[in-house]
Amino acid sequence: MANIEHLQTVNVPASTVYEALTTAKGLSEIWTNELVVHDQVGLIHEFRFGGEGLTKMRIDELVADKKILWHCVDSDPEWIGTTISFELSEKNGRTSVVLRQMDWKEVTAFYRSCNYNWAIFLYSLKQYCEEGEGLPYHKRKF
Repeated sequence: MANIEHLQTVNVPASTVYEALTTAKGLSEIWTNELVVHDQVGLIHEFRFGGEGLTKMRIDELVADKKILWHCVDSDPEWIGTTISFELSEKNGRTSVVLRQMDWKEVTAFYRSCNYNWAIFLYSLKQYCEEGEGLPYHKRKF
């Protein structure tokens, strides 16, 4: 099994990052504005990118200001069964975010593309939390 793992430092408190990652407002500025987002463990988030394909993430864990865990239940076949985690730790008003997408069956071209796009996701998260405007899918030109 292969994993994707990234680290980003965001110059805001963990509560700000947590809110961005758990609300429709935040995720629409970070990832995509085509979404249905919930705030309870066991419910399913839905994300679309340019009207193509549907990605469904079951919320498996929410620990305020500390951890978010999603499990992909529907998407591209290579994503189904993977787990996405966001681990937050705050020190002196700055938050370290460790993003992992775990349990890939193999390293493929799609895996490599997703690895790159998770880095862009974290850049968008940083921009949104620090500057008030992210770089979600519908605003990207690359």
